[in-house]
Amino acid sequence: MFTGIIEELGIIRQVELRGNSGRIGVKAKRVLEGTKIGDSIAVDGICLTVTSLLPDGFLADVMAETFRRSGLGRKGAGETVNLERAMAADGRFGGHLVSGHIDGTGVIREYRREENAVWVTIETGQEILRLIVEKGSIAIDGISLTVAKVEEGRFGVSVIPHTGEETTLLRKKAGDVVNLENDIVGKYVERLFKAEMVGKTEEEKGSGLTIEMLAEYGI
Repeated sequence: MFTGIIEELGIIRQVELRGNSGRIGVKAKRVLEGTKIGDSIAVDGICLTVTSLLPDGFLADVMAETFRRSGLGRKGAGETVNLERAMAADGRFGGHLVSGHIDGTGVIREYRREENAVWVTIETGQEILRLIVEKGSIAIDGISLTVAKVEEGRFGVSVIPHTGEETTLLRKKAGDVVNLENDIVGKYVERLFKAEMVGKTEEEKGSGLTIEMLAEYGI
């Protein structure tokens, strides 16, 4: 589990594809502290298991599903990525619950400055948008951000200077692909709601989600 608070910017050394899966090498420093083989590091929001440790980096295997769901296969040597170690049990929780399991990708459509912040508008599919709510949380390339607006086919976040300086988001350009992970709470609520609807009549389904239903599941 991660928090979406980026610890370090790493540099990709190589992305090796073998069929539909492969391996990635990342140059890093800070995230190596205390890290052992088998530990998890989020690379642009993707939870990867460290398979080899180097003096100035690490290697990780990447399964086919990860390449399908994320933009990792588009990365090349020399590109910068956001890095975060898995959250320690006694650590401070600064962002939101981030699993490191990418739901899909989006495309940056616009950057717009507003005083000290920068608005970033991202276009994505309905399968992602249906779980995005205004003032809710979203992980973009592993960065924990608050959704500032939701529109047809897109959503926007407002990035403060510190986040812009410590992550890759404002280093990208319109047209670039980003990894997206929906808030895990919303995914569980949707799953429970679908389970509740199994076997119900159309009239019963039309009653919709209620406070009582949420309370029944301890939400």
